[in-house]
Amino acid sequence: MDAYELDDVDKTILYYLQQDARNSTSTDMAEELDIAASTVRNRLARMEEEGVIEQYVPQLDYEKAGFQLRVLFTCTAPDDAENFGQDVLEQEGVVAVRELLAGTENLHVEAVGTDTDHLTDIADSLRELGLDIVRSDVLKTQLHQPFAHFGTAVEAEEGN
Repeated sequence: MDAYELDDVDKTILYYLQQDARNSTSTDMAEELDIAASTVRNRLARMEEEGVIEQYVPQLDYEKAGFQLRVLFTCTAPDDAENFGQDVLEQEGVVAVRELLAGTENLHVEAVGTDTDHLTDIADSLRELGLDIVRSDVLKTQLHQPFAHFGTAVEAEEGN
């Protein structure tokens, strides 16, 4: 599959979406880019169609939502597991799965729970799938930022 070629307009649209997708309207982005809002909508539709934009997902504060504990399980997955990450993701409490390319500790599973008993239940369900949990770490903070190269032109203009 060929990579989609992003131009500066596409990159700037992605930058604004990563900053705040909920409040980045086509009209607002068009004004910043000095183009028509319909052009922004067309670009968004094309990037969605091409799979550049896979989905729009809210960033949650799990603690405020009642899940005080967030844990990163470092696991070893079975060698013969196909589409294993999706099976893991479907487990109650699991919010993210990262499949690593190589190594024995080849799966990172992020889970949220209300208390230690809840996290024990989640760990048990992961073991039942055949995972070997090598380590579990309580996450304190997770920070996110937009991919810097998408906003290079915007940040340069804002700095002037």
